[in-house]
Amino acid sequence: MERENFKSRLGFILVSAGCAIGIGNVWRFPYVAGQNGGGLFVLLYLIFLVLMGVPVLTMELAVGRASRKSAVLGYKKLEKPKSKWHIHGWFCMLGCYLLMMYYTTVSGWMTSYFYKFATGSFESRMTSEQVGGVFNELQSNPLEMVIWMAIITVLGFLVCSRGIQKGIEKVSKVMMIALLILILVLAGNSLFLSGAGEGLSFYLIPDLDKVNEIGLGNVISSAMNQAFFTLSLGIAAMEIFGSYMSKDHTLPSESIKICALDTFVAIMAGLIIFPACFSYGVQPDQGPALIFVTLPNVFVNMAGGRIWGTLFFLFMTFACFSTIIAVFENIISFWIDMFGISRKKSVLINTIIILIASLPCVFGFNIWSGFQIFGQNVLGMEDFLVSNILLPVGSLVYLLFCVTKFGWGFDNYLDECNTGKGIKFSKALKPYFKYVLPVLVLILIVQGFIK
Repeated sequence: MERENFKSRLGFILVSAGCAIGIGNVWRFPYVAGQNGGGLFVLLYLIFLVLMGVPVLTMELAVGRASRKSAVLGYKKLEKPKSKWHIHGWFCMLGCYLLMMYYTTVSGWMTSYFYKFATGSFESRMTSEQVGGVFNELQSNPLEMVIWMAIITVLGFLVCSRGIQKGIEKVSKVMMIALLILILVLAGNSLFLSGAGEGLSFYLIPDLDKVNEIGLGNVISSAMNQAFFTLSLGIAAMEIFGSYMSKDHTLPSESIKICALDTFVAIMAGLIIFPACFSYGVQPDQGPALIFVTLPNVFVNMAGGRIWGTLFFLFMTFACFSTIIAVFENIISFWIDMFGISRKKSVLINTIIILIASLPCVFGFNIWSGFQIFGQNVLGMEDFLVSNILLPVGSLVYLLFCVTKFGWGFDNYLDECNTGKGIKFSKALKPYFKYVLPVLVLILIVQGFIK
């Protein structure tokens, strides 16, 4: 059966950017930027995005576009006879399943909060304790969490069941354009709040005193980490969309556009969060507390807070859902390619698998709350395995496969990379790709275990 293609270049870019844009853009990037010297961190982040993020993204896309297959068969088609690179494809799938085992739960939280704000569950002038209590109640209620997790999971697979053009591309176009409009509206509202300037200063103006306090090395390390992990590389989440690409445009050109959209959302998220927090005297936090406690506290004290809260969690739901349908498509395509089954059968099987596999994460906050591994609950452990092992190690494998003579080889990768119109990589980059870039990725892997 002939492989389906994206209907348009815009569709590919929006779907791929949607895969990269997720909860990390909102609950991690702004806070880390503010804590690491503001504007200096943002500048370093952009530098590492060009030095690391774009090259590794082109490699994952190149394997997909050249092979026209999902992870395992993609490697098999391009690797030398008797090579074992394709084994990594199985670990890619493991990474996709592990990611969805907790991402569906967190996405369910976003959808729940969108519903709660829209229906008026968050009332004006609620106390901080009352706002925090809403999140605690949600986490302690396994039935409610299962319902929201199931809704987001079933909806994701329904979109994927319609295929690339009629399902994923069509929905992602509408959703991503709406997401970009929402983020501009929300940022515009925050910037016009009284006291917004203080938040902007914290976020974007380089604070050399803070850099000296933290240490320049730590700021560089944080920027490198954020630039790399923001794209979710290493588990074939991007490779699958490479397999649906046309060869009309070069991969560096497309990768830069994907990175630009991802970065735009991350930076704009900070323009929403910090002016609002500083305007209402609320200390911005990192992680789930920022999204589900800090910001709701801001919204309930804000004029028109119900509307702004609803719009914010609609934006967050879109950001999460775009990642979900992207990873679901990778899983579905893998089953179609490997086992020769229909898309509908693959959707049905994997809907059941993900629904069951997501339950431990849900129960980890309530009926299994006492269960911990190395001091981590279920979600924390699943996130550690994906973020600290499968993503960076997987990226290193893709990198070595594309640049070494034992894999696909640099010349083959470069030919695929530069096919089409647009920006092209020079052969002069070969030493950097072969010797410097692997070291940078190894540093990230080591950092992941140290922290």
